[in-house]
Amino acid sequence: MSNVFSIMLVGVGGQGTLLASRILGDVLLSQGYDVKVSEVHGMSQRGGSVVTYVKYSNGEVYSPVVTEGEADIIIAFEQLEAARSLPMLKKGGKLITNTQKISPMPVITGAMNYPDDIINQIKELDVDIIAVDALKLAIEAGSSKAVNVVLMGILSKIMPFEEKIWQDALLDNVPKKAISINEKAFILGREQYK
Repeated sequence: MSNVFSIMLVGVGGQGTLLASRILGDVLLSQGYDVKVSEVHGMSQRGGSVVTYVKYSNGEVYSPVVTEGEADIIIAFEQLEAARSLPMLKKGGKLITNTQKISPMPVITGAMNYPDDIINQIKELDVDIIAVDALKLAIEAGSSKAVNVVLMGILSKIMPFEEKIWQDALLDNVPKKAISINEKAFILGREQYK
């Protein structure tokens, strides 16, 4: 019997969750895993939620869908998306989140307020959380668009694959003109997890 591992990437349209899932998928495929990726789009063009499921196994993966309480790791590109995805996290799972706040439409229109102190509320639930200002690190690397690669850098320290495998996947998936920025973003992300 083979174990199936589940990773969720959750964010807001335009944050690069799909590119991150492609990088992760390439890493897993290069290591001989059976990998299934499923993209669930919200209104991504309007800043809506975007969710990607990545499931992998050394046996066979039959479905890419991650169900409640099944995710081994959740990578959240934004605080509110981290909070929304918590029911999907397995007991003992790990949450990696960007501390950035992106207001959803109800907040922008004034129908709701952005919740306060989300990260500390998650910590109080005894969740294994890594919260990093990935936007600040992406800007330091040269582009605010590199948040996704900062988060992949953090993930690369948690998963049992060599750094070179991740760097190869990065080179295969990011535009050639953005390689040096993304390499810096990846390294800055790796440095966040000791």
